[in-house]
Amino acid sequence: MSEPSREARADALLDSVQEERTRRLKIFLGAAPGVGKTYAMLSAARELKRQGVDVVIGLVETHGRQETAALLDGLEQLPRRKVNYKGRDFTEFDLDAALARRPDIILVDELAHTNLPGGRHERRWQDIAELLEAGIEVYTALNVQHLESLNDQVRRITNVTVRETVPDAFLDRARDIVLVDLPPRELIQRLKQGKVYVPETAAAALDAFFSPTNLVALRELAVDTVAGHVDSDLREHMLARGGAMPVRRRVLAAIDGHSQSEYLVRIARRIAERRGAPWSVAFVDTGVTLDKGRRERLDAAMRLARRLGGDTVVLRGHAIADELIAHADREGIGQIILGRTRERPLARMLGRSLTQLLLRRGAHLELTIIATPAERAKSRLRLRMPGGPGRRGEYIYATLATLVAFGLSFIADRYLSVANLSLIFLTAVLVVAVRTRMAVAVYTATLCFLGYNFFFAPPRYTLMIANFDDVLAVCLFLVAALVASRLATKLASQVESLRMAHAQARALLALGQRLSTSTDAEGIRRVGAAALADVLRCDVAMLARDASQVLRAVAASPRDFDLTTQDLGAAAWCEQHAEQAGRYTDTLNAAPCWVLPLGSDNNHLGVAALRFPPGQGEPSTDERSLALTMVQDIGQALQRARLAEELEGARVQGETERLRNALLSSVSHDLRSPLASMIGSAGTLSSYGDQLPPEERRELLEAILGEGQRLDRYIQNLLDMTKLGHGTLKLNRDWTDVAEIVAAATTRLRKLFPDLRVDTVLPPQTLLLYVHPALIEQALFNILENAARFSPPGEPVRVVVRPKGEQVQMDVVDRGPGIPEDERARIFDMFYSVSRGDRAPQGTGLGLAICRGMIGAHGGSVEALPGDGVGTTIRITLPLPAQPVNHA
Repeated sequence: MSEPSREARADALLDSVQEERTRRLKIFLGAAPGVGKTYAMLSAARELKRQGVDVVIGLVETHGRQETAALLDGLEQLPRRKVNYKGRDFTEFDLDAALARRPDIILVDELAHTNLPGGRHERRWQDIAELLEAGIEVYTALNVQHLESLNDQVRRITNVTVRETVPDAFLDRARDIVLVDLPPRELIQRLKQGKVYVPETAAAALDAFFSPTNLVALRELAVDTVAGHVDSDLREHMLARGGAMPVRRRVLAAIDGHSQSEYLVRIARRIAERRGAPWSVAFVDTGVTLDKGRRERLDAAMRLARRLGGDTVVLRGHAIADELIAHADREGIGQIILGRTRERPLARMLGRSLTQLLLRRGAHLELTIIATPAERAKSRLRLRMPGGPGRRGEYIYATLATLVAFGLSFIADRYLSVANLSLIFLTAVLVVAVRTRMAVAVYTATLCFLGYNFFFAPPRYTLMIANFDDVLAVCLFLVAALVASRLATKLASQVESLRMAHAQARALLALGQRLSTSTDAEGIRRVGAAALADVLRCDVAMLARDASQVLRAVAASPRDFDLTTQDLGAAAWCEQHAEQAGRYTDTLNAAPCWVLPLGSDNNHLGVAALRFPPGQGEPSTDERSLALTMVQDIGQALQRARLAEELEGARVQGETERLRNALLSSVSHDLRSPLASMIGSAGTLSSYGDQLPPEERRELLEAILGEGQRLDRYIQNLLDMTKLGHGTLKLNRDWTDVAEIVAAATTRLRKLFPDLRVDTVLPPQTLLLYVHPALIEQALFNILENAARFSPPGEPVRVVVRPKGEQVQMDVVDRGPGIPEDERARIFDMFYSVSRGDRAPQGTGLGLAICRGMIGAHGGSVEALPGDGVGTTIRITLPLPAQPVNHA
């Protein structure tokens, strides 16, 4: 290892140690509001508090989410600074109070927040920067759309401009970035349940920012941001230890200062952007003096790279390939992009060209060889028809090939026999046949036949042939040339057809893969427009009818696609008749766009408008077929999306109808039955109270009291479900012994079922829970009542409590008929009843649903399990926190 390498390793190791000491920031990053960043941050803080770390809440926004607010209990909170702004009172984070308190860790939510006027800093991230400078570790939360570098990209994805942003350089100070993720469907469900925004705001958010396509794109940005942070940390650690490991495949463009350098820089930037990878540009200085023009081109390319966001580096060494590979190993580069090098033929023959050296020595690298547009045009000119466009160019090419064959034959005439010269002409025929059509190959064969006969077959310079052997040789040459040209032309045609078929198959496969990742019609149209534009090299717009039944462009590539009046007229006719219209058709062909239907006569899904350059001729048969097939695939994807939406709507409607019927049935039974009993008993007392004996009057009064209590429980259940559904159930937590909760629930149960025997099995040690005691007691009572109603006479109900790691389990076991296995998970749904099981026929179907909601609000779970041979076990699982030192 060289001395500079040892110094670099030492410096990197010292830097990494120093950064570990100074980086005291932990960011909880999410793709969108509502994924649980604040919840995760508070959970981490509670765990640190349990370990004895001095944790303080500087500012946390719960946004009315009960499960998040519950985590604040037991954590110290700094008082907020009061601010009066435009006649209204607000509260802000108190930076001075945080600096005076100086905890080990402080929680400051919403990193991108803009402070109200009057504070020390304009932005909250500046407050956090001051806390970090003071040596205080900070936990904070951030949504990915607030990153400064992603502002434009987020606006393109969501059509929403984010005003509050955080500089990307601030994220470099983070020691840890924790990705808090939630699938889009679950996040949308939380939004519909009012757990992210209030219902009015949630409805607007679903139609705008929180579409499935937007959420998927934002998740990708969040994952990419975290991956970049991980990759940067790993490279620093690996460099400190003498190596590098590319987690993300970094991209390097190698330039030489010639005319293609700036083109290579732009290509490298586009490739890196598509892969989401960092990129750089390198030039290897071998000590050769560069002329003025080359130096200017090199400087311009380096400036362009820095302007586009890439890094630049100048390497020095005599072996270009060795320097590039060594640099790639040091920096964790996985792909090298270089242009077509102007190598000497001898170096290429000896395997010493730059490309060959990189291929041999850089087996772990991906090499991409790029040709400039000018070089590609020259290559096509050389390989196909260098004489000019059209058929005239083909014949000129054939003539030039024949002249080259003549020149070689005149040179070889001194050393070879006349018969061997025919092979030179035969080679020329084959070269022309592979590059052109059959007619051109026949033309070449005729010229070679006549030239060979005139110039080389004796007697020379005449078309006469002296002997029979030469006649046979010349004729066989002509036949061989014609046959070979025919076979070569046929083979070239088949190869071209296979190439086009492969390109079409690859385009359709890519379209199918991109459509499969789109979950809604908007995303499908956006993906389809981009795919058509890439494959057909044209401008594409997808049109569909909006809520007011106006046909308009909903997706386009490029985004500034403008439709003329003729295009809109052709699109309306195309959608109505489900037939092609516009350019290249017989209907409204004055329109600049070629318009294709996405649906059918009975299923209008919109149209696709394709606009080719004005000077371009009509698409070939293969291009037309490919366009129609791709449009058909897009239409089928739209049809699947529509069917999925209709099925989801039908499912929701059916579920709503089922719940409505269950509610009506439950209300009609559970309200009318106790009311009828109470009215009958009260009527009897009113009419015959003086004539009834005291015992009968007492029985009637007890019946009224019992039915009233039953009605009160039912109404309370409905109120509890309403609170749970809207998230307004408040948790007033306190330390409570599990045994006290069990005793209170069983005591209540014996009042309803005096003859029921309840056996309890409690652990020998005292278990304290930090819960809302009344809610846990009510949940346990609901389960006990459910078990009691179906327990056979004389059979006990058992309650078993036992600790399980960091949780406590409470099992309620009965010996009833049991619950079928496929219905155990559904008994916790509202108004769900089974014909047999742990629910009486007169049950409302609310008790277990309420139980699940109450236990879930405490971070626990409820599940139905099979009993011991018969019956059912309902298990409640609750978190078992660290026991307080003094709980007396």
